[in-house]
Amino acid sequence: MANEKERGRSLALLKADIVDFLIERKDDKEINLQQSRFDALHAQADLFNTKPLIPYAPSPYKFKYKYITDDGEREGTCQDWEIEATFYYHSREYGEDKALSFIKAKFGEEYPRKGMLLAMGTHSLHPDTWLINGIVRLDDIRQLSLF
Repeated sequence: MANEKERGRSLALLKADIVDFLIERKDDKEINLQQSRFDALHAQADLFNTKPLIPYAPSPYKFKYKYITDDGEREGTCQDWEIEATFYYHSREYGEDKALSFIKAKFGEEYPRKGMLLAMGTHSLHPDTWLINGIVRLDDIRQLSLF
């Protein structure tokens, strides 16, 4: 990530060695803060005076990766909407415990085993902090032999 920063980049696809995938329950204070921020943002008038069609409910969990880069071992919370959407879908269909088991198996075991990239980005308020903005599922490419 230091190389990307030196080049002046604020967005990068990172092929990291995934060490662990963690699921942590958020406390009520954090959930309420996220909900308040979302509500305040959408209470502002916009050009078209639109309101969100789908109500927002912050996920009660953080989904985190421990990973290794050339810079060393890191840990980051994944901001990818897909994990939260998957959690809510599977929770409605199968219950919270099965949803969490599915997410752990999919994002914590299958994706790292088959190949994935972390879509990393910085934020204008914290330009020195790299965030996991998304996950790109991509098969590992193996160099074929000519002989």
